[in-house]
Amino acid sequence: MRVDLLVHITAGAVGILSGYVALAASKGETVHRKSGIIFVYAMLTMALMGATIALARNVAPAANAPMGVLTAYLVLTGLTTVRPPGERARSVDVGLLFVVLCVTATLLTFGFRVLASPSGRLYGMPAAPFLIFGCVALLACVGDLKLLRAGGVRTLRRAPRLARHLWRMCTAFLIAAFSFFLGQAKVIPKPIRIVPLLVIPPLVVLVTMLYWLWRVRVRPSRTASPVILSGAKDPLAFVRGH
Repeated sequence: MRVDLLVHITAGAVGILSGYVALAASKGETVHRKSGIIFVYAMLTMALMGATIALARNVAPAANAPMGVLTAYLVLTGLTTVRPPGERARSVDVGLLFVVLCVTATLLTFGFRVLASPSGRLYGMPAAPFLIFGCVALLACVGDLKLLRAGGVRTLRRAPRLARHLWRMCTAFLIAAFSFFLGQAKVIPKPIRIVPLLVIPPLVVLVTMLYWLWRVRVRPSRTASPVILSGAKDPLAFVRGH
């Protein structure tokens, strides 16, 4: 097996495992924070290596390259939401906005091209994945533009800050989970290659994301610490023990 592919697969496996640990752990506790950092490094490695392989080896580059970049972007902005990079925060936000604008344009362009093509497919893929994830990228663009107009990530407090962190990290995780359990189902042993069962792991991520978004936006914790909500280093600690 090629080294680049081995790194991509290993990083993806570590990212998925650490992601589930972070989902299951008490939010804000040591296990959640440490597994979250492992998740960030693993996902960045997996996503950027996947995009590089797609471009260098012509492995469905129109689909895999922008999806890899989108995944890396979501992880990075999910991290910088709770850990702003100091004085360079605005420059980083602007740079990441430019990246996601390019990804949005690429995915939507290919999506509409597939719709207009006689075969209705590109690299064996229909238009739906391009358009769905293009819309995800567009949603992220809108959020970034609003944030920059408001003064950057440092202006976020309480529920909006947590919601931004949650949906971006979980969406990146969801992309990885769908890519592995369904996109790479052929590598899973036949006895357990049951499509309804393979859908369950990604659905766990989706349901968990929706639950926590509801929790922080609609039903914030009554036991929230004023110190935490005022911008402490651990903005997820208010949901400890739940």
